[in-house]
Amino acid sequence: MKFLRRFSARRSNISVTDVKNHHFPFFPSLLCFGFLLFGLITPARGFQTVDPVQDIIRQSHAASSFWSVVVRDSENNVIYDYNGDKLIRPASNLKLVSSAAFLELLGHDHQFNTKLYGTGEQDGQTWRGDLYIRGNGDPSINGEAYDDPFFLFERWYSVLDSMGIETIDGNIIGHDGLFDDVPYPRGWEWDDLSYYYAPEISALSFNMNVVNLEVRADGSPGSRPSITWFPFDTPYVRFVNEQTITPQGTRFDESYRRELGENTIYLRSRLPQGYYETEPLSIHNPSLFFIDTFSRYLDRHGINVRGQLLVSQERVNWDAPGFTPLDSHRSKPLSTMITRLNRESDNFYTEMLLKYLASEKYGVQGTTELGLQLLEEYMESNGFTPGSIMLRDASGMAPATQLKAGELNHFLFQIQYKPYFDIYLNSLSVGSRNGTLRYRFHNSPVSDGFRGKTGFLSGVRSLSGYLETAGGDRLVVTIATNNYTVRTAVVDLIHERILNYLYTNY
Repeated sequence: MKFLRRFSARRSNISVTDVKNHHFPFFPSLLCFGFLLFGLITPARGFQTVDPVQDIIRQSHAASSFWSVVVRDSENNVIYDYNGDKLIRPASNLKLVSSAAFLELLGHDHQFNTKLYGTGEQDGQTWRGDLYIRGNGDPSINGEAYDDPFFLFERWYSVLDSMGIETIDGNIIGHDGLFDDVPYPRGWEWDDLSYYYAPEISALSFNMNVVNLEVRADGSPGSRPSITWFPFDTPYVRFVNEQTITPQGTRFDESYRRELGENTIYLRSRLPQGYYETEPLSIHNPSLFFIDTFSRYLDRHGINVRGQLLVSQERVNWDAPGFTPLDSHRSKPLSTMITRLNRESDNFYTEMLLKYLASEKYGVQGTTELGLQLLEEYMESNGFTPGSIMLRDASGMAPATQLKAGELNHFLFQIQYKPYFDIYLNSLSVGSRNGTLRYRFHNSPVSDGFRGKTGFLSGVRSLSGYLETAGGDRLVVTIATNNYTVRTAVVDLIHERILNYLYTNY
């Protein structure tokens, strides 16, 4: 552990530790006098040290957890380092590295093309042949990136309608061969796989591969609440509603579980009377979900599909005779996706982009393993020590993912000199304003002076970013708490107190 005040960091090379190690003859007396004086002028809240950050931690209910705190000033001086050389589980702070890698290796203006093809020919109001949808790994075909979640299906319906098509006498085939068919990164926990933050990954994805459940406890206690879901109560999923309405004033107890490898979802929550709940829940086989929803959309708008719904990973020569391009949707630039990824800590976007990166750079089917190989190479070329990185995913949700807090902090300093840094910085959450920091620092002097990224797993809480201080400096801050058993709100408060101290004193 090393702590240097502003004066000693900038005007002197001698710290308290340096004085002690040089065995100055007056040091024991001076030290005793200093401790006596320190005890007189500070509150008596247990043993006090000359390290205010450590005092904040030691006086908390999370003192027994593993802590790592590293801080750099605008001149790249390490002004605080506690356990910076130790491996931590960063949780979603890993996205700070992944998102930078995507910007550097793909380019901030990179776009994704999702294409509609026809095989066969038009015969009056009938298309005699198949429709192919060529997935290109676009994570943004959803209602978060666009006002209308059906925007692409509406566009393709309009293309067919403008041709006078009323019937598809053939199949709709979703091609997702750009990625492998492994749905999850290695190490994601089974308990998470029913939820929106751990969906399956596919080159052809709609609505972030979830259905949006709405539950209304509008009946009497003891009865079942009513449910609806997006898109249009699709039978693609089957809900087993075993939920119970409880009396008003009782606690909401959430319970959702999807059978692995299936689309049967068990609902077993207990909801107080009058309660309204929304929950996005993951689905199985995203590519089939995409074309199933598209087919239902066409049917609702008067175009009948007579054939089957099929998913293919076979190699296709899209330029071969017989493939007629009908439409191509170009996504918004990558920079907008990075904002979604960082501000909302989106695991789906992160893992989609990782597989896409592998496919783009290696010219082969995108896999998590190849993507992680590229990410690790990027990290090592940007200051991370080879052998000190353990990657199981790009989003940090795999508990086995590890790195050193000090190296993450150094990376965040160095990236300020990258040409895409402004895009990167603007993608981060702002304290008390937006993203995962929207509800934090409201009563803190830090407030919107902190731009950064949170991280959360069971027993893991992390916070890294850039702090504009009262003294006009920009500090690069990394705080990681591992193996805590207290409430996460307690750890968040300690993080805030550390930031408050840094804000006031630097």
